[in-house]
Amino acid sequence: MSIQSKTIVFVTGAFVTNLGWKPWQEFFENKGYKTHAPAWPHKEGTAREVRERRPNDLPLARLHLIDVVNHYAKIIETLPEKPIIIGHSLGGLMTQILLNRGLAAAAVVIHSVPALGVIPYEWSFIKAGTASLGLFTPLDKTYMMSFKKWQYAFVNGMSLEDQQKAYDENTIPESKRAARGGLSLTAKIHFKKPHEPLLFVAGGTDNIIPASLNKRNYKRYAKYKNSVTDFKLFEGNNHFVVGLPNWPETAGYIYDWIQQH
Repeated sequence: MSIQSKTIVFVTGAFVTNLGWKPWQEFFENKGYKTHAPAWPHKEGTAREVRERRPNDLPLARLHLIDVVNHYAKIIETLPEKPIIIGHSLGGLMTQILLNRGLAAAAVVIHSVPALGVIPYEWSFIKAGTASLGLFTPLDKTYMMSFKKWQYAFVNGMSLEDQQKAYDENTIPESKRAARGGLSLTAKIHFKKPHEPLLFVAGGTDNIIPASLNKRNYKRYAKYKNSVTDFKLFEGNNHFVVGLPNWPETAGYIYDWIQQH
């Protein structure tokens, strides 16, 4: 088996702008790949521009996860070849869904939200993630992660200055409907279905998507030996993995994995 595709699509997770993929795009483009990192519907623009649309951004508030998945699917279907899909967090779950649909030449899921049926019982996941579901709050109002939540969920272990910089440059409002989609049938995966090569990347200090949760998701695939499914743990990485100073190490590992398959 050999991954021939020279096209990469990056799938952004919840709460953050797609512009965080820019260094990754440059990294892979310098290695001969054509890359795409499209924004979610109604999230076009810089983090500041998207934030300024609050609190009356009704189109974003009414966005469902299936709408975002289909948005990426339509983009992929216009490409000249099946791409390698790389997704982070909720984007990792969407990458699993797109792979399950047969739209990927290979897939990498970085600190992925788990597929339906992989139970997230870790307390740090519950503490970091439940507010975004907007329980007992209006669904037509978007959710904006507070800086305190951001410190715990994304950038734990970093200096206060770096945490604030990351928050200002990346955080954007989120649809509660989209966040809830991870608990719906949209997130259902047929784990027994043969698939193109799939790599799970986990971080040892991630609070919102702990490595143990990633490992359980990985094992649901790995128990069926009909496809390549691999797992890699980076002990020191938190959920801000895409923007950490050591991101080239993570990207380099992914590049090498692609070359080996």
